[in-house]
Amino acid sequence: MDGFVWSYGWLLAGFALLLGELFLPGVYLLFPGIGALVIGVNALWLADFSWQSQLIGFALVTAVAALLGHRVYGRRAKPAGDTPLNERTARLVGRRAVVSEDIRNGRGRVAVEDGWWSAEGPDLAAGTPVVIEAADGSVLRVRPAKTPPSA
Repeated sequence: MDGFVWSYGWLLAGFALLLGELFLPGVYLLFPGIGALVIGVNALWLADFSWQSQLIGFALVTAVAALLGHRVYGRRAKPAGDTPLNERTARLVGRRAVVSEDIRNGRGRVAVEDGWWSAEGPDLAAGTPVVIEAADGSVLRVRPAKTPPSA
């Protein structure tokens, strides 16, 4: 009977943790909730599952679930536009732009979307399409864009 009460305690705790996960940001309660559910189900089946074994099992299952969760959530790639706030120009790398003021002696300006940026690169005339290679502060380093062959 004592094991029966322990198993329901673990199951209730597991469901409470998973329910709390729905209302709190992050995935902090998910793994202990999984651990409590696993131990609760095992306590139902194993009559001589001592409370010490249950606590050790809970710690192990929670740790394994957290490690597996880290592997799953840690592998997700950042979206292309997801850059830190302090690196606004980093989101422009790889985009196409147009030279708005001639680049002479390595300095000029380019038009990107609805703004104009200082640029460094080879000497190019206004109107030349370029690709942004890097960003150094508010200065974009550009190279001429390869234009597709016309049909």
